[in-house]
Amino acid sequence: MSDTNIRDDEVDIVISALHVDLTSFLNEWRPLFSRFHLIIVKDPDLKEELRIPEGFNLHVYTKSDIVRVVGSSSTALNFSGYSCRYFGYLMSRKKYIFSVDDDCIPAKDNNGVPLDAIDQHITNLATPATPFFFNTLYDPFRKGADFVRGYPFSLRSGVTCALSCGLWLNLADHDAPTQALRPGHRNARYVDAVMTVPARALLPVSGVNIAFNRELAGPALFPGLRLAAEGKLRWETVEDIWCGLCVKVVCDHLGLGVKTGLPYVWRNDRGDAIESLKKEWEGVKLMEEVVPFFQSVRLSRTAVTTEDCVLEIAALVKEQLATKHPVFARAAQAMADWIKLWKAVGSGSSPSKG
Repeated sequence: MSDTNIRDDEVDIVISALHVDLTSFLNEWRPLFSRFHLIIVKDPDLKEELRIPEGFNLHVYTKSDIVRVVGSSSTALNFSGYSCRYFGYLMSRKKYIFSVDDDCIPAKDNNGVPLDAIDQHITNLATPATPFFFNTLYDPFRKGADFVRGYPFSLRSGVTCALSCGLWLNLADHDAPTQALRPGHRNARYVDAVMTVPARALLPVSGVNIAFNRELAGPALFPGLRLAAEGKLRWETVEDIWCGLCVKVVCDHLGLGVKTGLPYVWRNDRGDAIESLKKEWEGVKLMEEVVPFFQSVRLSRTAVTTEDCVLEIAALVKEQLATKHPVFARAAQAMADWIKLWKAVGSGSSPSKG
């Protein structure tokens, strides 16, 4: 691990299993995963038994576990597809979570050196974020970096980082129209940088490769906005984008930080964007309503926990967006149901300290 005070037993690795055979995936990650506890959540739509190699400390959750904990019909929450990972977030009891899609493997830097994605994420979370004034040398807490001239000393202590958003080499996380227009495009640019996303600036958080402080960000990471024709490919979903906007607004309100950049993972080719476009793919259109809404959200002073903030956002979604499209009404209800569920399983968070 990096030179931090975070122990291996404070970290859970959560994997959404959308494929039956996890042998190759887990063996690729074995050198990094072997020290940690893994939570694997099987997509409820998968019928076959998972194939998992031996030698890992793990717990597998299946459809029967989800039904036992959540119920079968009394909630707007849906844990199928990529959304099954949120059940792992719910069931974890560790302070930090690293989550990566099962079509990703460890990447290498420009010199061909394998990258330790977990170590970098933990470093991002263990060192302060600086959302209130941008440092032009990026993360001043990285080895060899510092604050630039003119950076206020009163802001140099930074705030707690609640979310670390990693990136991807090879198959970039495009939407279906972009991928269809550029089918041969692959991301080969490895940028050795980490930066704090400035306060009040939104970003499209990708669930492909993230880590977070579960106590602070966990209640704001949930299966909320589900498309009518949602599929099993990332570009057929926006659930991670929706809750990413939510968690950024929450972090801004509570004085917490979000970082983006390193670490990278290698994302294997998967799916056909042209086929995805043949579906009723509404995510691109919805974003034109979603982003202005989140840009306008201002939470009350009485919202002092992440749970409080999510419930206030849910109420605003119901009030301002629900009449524009039924998917927003369902999202508002799912957010309220998620907070009720989060509290019911003993996962409540305390007021944040930046």
